[in-house]
Amino acid sequence: MVSTNDILAVEDWLKSLQDELCAALEALDGGARFRRDRWDRPEGGGGDSRVLEEGALFEKGGINFSAVHGAALPPSATARRPELAGRSFRATGVSMVLHPRNPYVPTTHGNWRFFVAEKTGEAPVWWFGGGFDLTPYYPFLEDVQHWHRVSRDACRPFGEDIYPRFKQWADEYFYLKHRQEPRGVGGLFYDDLNEWGFERCFEFSRAVAAHFLPAYTPIAERRRHTPWSEREREFQLYRRGRYVEFNLVYDRGTVFGLQSGGRIESILMSLPPLVRWIYDWHPEPGSPEAGLYEDFLRERDWLEDA
Repeated sequence: MVSTNDILAVEDWLKSLQDELCAALEALDGGARFRRDRWDRPEGGGGDSRVLEEGALFEKGGINFSAVHGAALPPSATARRPELAGRSFRATGVSMVLHPRNPYVPTTHGNWRFFVAEKTGEAPVWWFGGGFDLTPYYPFLEDVQHWHRVSRDACRPFGEDIYPRFKQWADEYFYLKHRQEPRGVGGLFYDDLNEWGFERCFEFSRAVAAHFLPAYTPIAERRRHTPWSEREREFQLYRRGRYVEFNLVYDRGTVFGLQSGGRIESILMSLPPLVRWIYDWHPEPGSPEAGLYEDFLRERDWLEDA
């Protein structure tokens, strides 16, 4: 059972998380600042979108907070749980996407959210969801291993089986079925999490969020000054097309926002500023671009490889 105070506690934490991430990423960028845009949703609730553009490190970054409610959950939220159809809902979350300019610095995404579905005469149904993942274009094994070590460290206090479980879920979720390839090298993903009780599940979401910056910052710092040419830039823009395809076709947060009447600019802030599609393109054998497909865009136990 969750109370109104529990819901407000999650919302307060998510607001503070947005502030913390914005401050840390502005410092990491070293130049640009997030522009703030508060908005209301006619159907109920609202949010706070923050967007950074044309920074020293980040070509575009967005960190969105929302707290919305409505009379009935949209189809995207009940497809896996049809028993919740027709329930009213409260949903709050923080969603973040960072698109660096340098092709050697990976794109990354993080999301932390909380849902409550209610029906008169029945107990509320609640759950947490979220995680983070990494999408490199010119990956380095040491970076990917570091990313997954920090992911494992976030999960360890909650059981040795948690990292393998949510790492596998990320591998399966961040996968473009129509391309038959992963979006990147994964990380952590969880949804419908309520099995440990409210306090423990809330603690887990806070732990995952607290490990994002230690996972990403060292990678960005190591690669931000790597020289690059038009070749690397064109490949980065090509691979960004996969990111767009995933977000518009599969991403649960995007689909939920569109189906629930969310603010379009905030929902689509995750998309990169520049992208390109090339008809039937294939990397040259033995090239660094081919290495991404052959060595990294496949399911691996990155910690075993270490």
